[in-house]
Amino acid sequence: MKLPAPDAIDLALIRATQGGLPLVSAPYAVVAAQLGIHEDEVIARLGAMQASGALRRIAAVPNHYALGWHANGMTVWDVDDACVDALGEQVGTLPFVSHCYRRPRRLPLWPYNLFAMVHAHTREEAQPLVARIATVLGDACRAQDVLWSTRILKKTGLRLPPADPQ
Repeated sequence: MKLPAPDAIDLALIRATQGGLPLVSAPYAVVAAQLGIHEDEVIARLGAMQASGALRRIAAVPNHYALGWHANGMTVWDVDDACVDALGEQVGTLPFVSHCYRRPRRLPLWPYNLFAMVHAHTREEAQPLVARIATVLGDACRAQDVLWSTRILKKTGLRLPPADPQ
């Protein structure tokens, strides 16, 4: 599917928000004032970009370590392909799973096709969460592991270069 090309206002809006929204009670109004457009237009354009798939999401990107969540584990699961999508949807709705997705296996070294991120204060606190995922997956799960984070890596998306001043 080919996405519609962004116009000059869309590009300015992306540049104005790619580093994050202002931490104020009316962030879209601040962005609108910067761009010289109305707040409703900012909201509508972001919504249209999200609906088209050009913008994946608008979300906070927390520093889990600064919040005291030191046991951040990407749980990986080898789930029967016949039911991985349905089970993945169930895992993704668990309140302690921040993101869940399917990825291709890389046999023979990597049998895992379902990934679900969990966050806890300690690894001991995370273990019951991992066990709950295992319960949801049941007999469809053949193997599992947890890849524990040791540091924060990239936490940003694509960044557009500054506008060409002409």
